[in-house]
Amino acid sequence: MTALTLSTAAAPGLRADAIVIGVGKGGKGPVVAPGADAVDKAYDGRLAGVLETLGASGAEGEITKLPAPAGFKAPLVLAVGLGAEPEEGEAYGAEALRRAAGVAARALTGAKKAAFALPLADAADAGAIAEGALLGAYSFDAYKGSAKDAKAGGKAPLGEATLLGGKPRDKEYKAAVERALAVTEELNRARDLINTPPNDLDPEAFAAVAQTAAKEHGIKVEVLDVKALEKGGYGGILGVGAGSAAGPRLVKLSYTNAKASKHLAFVGKGITYDSGGISLKPAGHNETMKCDMSGAAAVFAAVVAAARLGLEVNVTGWLALAENMPSGSATRPGDVLRMYSGKTVEVLNTDAEGRLVLADALWAASAEKPDAIVDVATLTGAMVLALGSRTFGVMANDDAFRAAIVDAAEEVGEPSWPMPLPEHLRKGMDSPTADIANMGERMGGGLVAGLFLREFVGEGITWAHVDIAGPAFNEGGPFGYTPKGGTGSAVRTLVRLAELTAAGDLG
Repeated sequence: MTALTLSTAAAPGLRADAIVIGVGKGGKGPVVAPGADAVDKAYDGRLAGVLETLGASGAEGEITKLPAPAGFKAPLVLAVGLGAEPEEGEAYGAEALRRAAGVAARALTGAKKAAFALPLADAADAGAIAEGALLGAYSFDAYKGSAKDAKAGGKAPLGEATLLGGKPRDKEYKAAVERALAVTEELNRARDLINTPPNDLDPEAFAAVAQTAAKEHGIKVEVLDVKALEKGGYGGILGVGAGSAAGPRLVKLSYTNAKASKHLAFVGKGITYDSGGISLKPAGHNETMKCDMSGAAAVFAAVVAAARLGLEVNVTGWLALAENMPSGSATRPGDVLRMYSGKTVEVLNTDAEGRLVLADALWAASAEKPDAIVDVATLTGAMVLALGSRTFGVMANDDAFRAAIVDAAEEVGEPSWPMPLPEHLRKGMDSPTADIANMGERMGGGLVAGLFLREFVGEGITWAHVDIAGPAFNEGGPFGYTPKGGTGSAVRTLVRLAELTAAGDLG
């Protein structure tokens, strides 16, 4: 993990491999952003012109490298585009800073130390830059030879990020950096889990990771194995895992704070590999299905982060873990499962399995009567068709709660969109055989899935469903602080929800 420090040192005298500065996109060309004053002065105030000559415009994510001026101990200046220059009297937003820091950290792979001289006016800016740098420096190299080989080849992540203008002895600045460290370390752990091949991360292995982390951070953990699931009547989880040699698990993580007055429950879909089961996915649709446990990874990371931050709210995480495989023992289309709630479900498509494991976990979470439940899942391709690959959809049984989640997501820089739960779509899941079918109308499939899940939320409990099928796994090139592969989508939103609840600002 990249080290993080705050410094009041001046850029010229700091020993580093590079000085990172920000460049805005002005009406008449690039504009040097606040924080880079010392660098601009060393160029006799002509840095913007030099950058423009080199082709820089200040567009978001743009990178321009130039030799550091005489007298600087760092050999390189790396200018990163911040996007449109703010209006007079306004500042660059937190997300612009996050993305710029992330782009710079990726560009400096192999460097030992970089000094970030980006716009930094307060502790919140320090936290945003820290998050961006730590998330942007992420790499997953566990299966690419040794770390020593990576370092020798210049491919090791940025070793240290120093935030210039930060106040190392100021309580607010220290708290912002500590928060960034806790959140990004857990988010990056979620990314590691998502990127781990399914032959090394089955439900039992995932549960073991959760147990180790829980012990380290004082979180109570309970793992229900196949025997316990059978005894408890968890028909949904068992039905999905029936075709795999790797048995399913239900993991409960409980973080409690003596000063807490509210209780949040987070429920995560954890299909460690999804072949589709008997309703087998075609070639071209199953190669990245190791990521189908991204919801459980997000929930796990959020609970651990809440514990590390000592938030004054009780948070329970439920990880519904199973592997969906075809075999002679697998659930068939047409089978009826008796769920943990007692309801029966006719399985029309075994590739609509996420809602089955979530249904059992939602009912288990409801039994504790939390103040609110949020489930997170890579649930439907329909949501990707609706919102694309970078935005998650939010549904809820309470409009105000849905709006609060969307607002929290926007605050931390995660694109989201409120989605409805149209009542007329519920009828499509009527079954002549069981209480409900796991499939309904094809059009609006993401909304149908939300309506199915709502059936398994306890009466009177505020609930929201977050479908991260689009942004959970980035199959394209890296951008901002987002890498190729597992992204850790929804972790920061869940943590922010917990913070708002602890502060009494949510419900």
